[in-house]
Amino acid sequence: MSMEQKNAQIERICTEARILPVITIGSEEQILPLADALAAGGLTALEITLRSAHGLTAIRRLRQERPDLCIGAGTVLDKRMMDEVEAAGAQFIVSPGCTDELLQAGVNCSVPLLAGISSASDIMRGYALGYRRFKLFPAEVCGGVNAIKALGGPFGDVRFCPTGGVNAANAAQYLALPNVMCVGGTWMIDAAALKSGDWRGITQATADALAALGSH
Repeated sequence: MSMEQKNAQIERICTEARILPVITIGSEEQILPLADALAAGGLTALEITLRSAHGLTAIRRLRQERPDLCIGAGTVLDKRMMDEVEAAGAQFIVSPGCTDELLQAGVNCSVPLLAGISSASDIMRGYALGYRRFKLFPAEVCGGVNAIKALGGPFGDVRFCPTGGVNAANAAQYLALPNVMCVGGTWMIDAAALKSGDWRGITQATADALAALGSH
């Protein structure tokens, strides 16, 4: 798959999703019911992070048992982790930042990498290799909506998925920008609801999060 095709694929996944839930699995028992709760609320593209020991297991199980969902891997930090999530069946890969090793590995990977950036220099490193779609992280710390507006000047063909500090109060502001394809966040996954297994509550919170953004 060419870089142009990968850019188009991650664009399609993100644009259709509008919100990319950033998920850290606390136990294997959470994997299927949490994914089902989010899907029932309208989110069918899920970023499963490797922040817990259950990340790879979750990616494998969801690819096998929930084939209608689009399962990505998050918090991928180096080529070894990229190889692991690719082998586990991840359909897209997300990193919090970018290194030369990771960007080059993404060029050679069979699925698209949404590389994390926090500066114009980061964008330029990825841009030289053909990347046109990036994750801005941590978005609010990096300047938020104003930063994305400013980056749109020199990088007119680049679009972003801001993540980090994105919530119910500011998600719509981000999505109103022409160079934002979706937002990433966790605000629909309440920690107490997750701990108690309140899947219906998570489904409702997910539906509410999408409804608050209005129509496409």
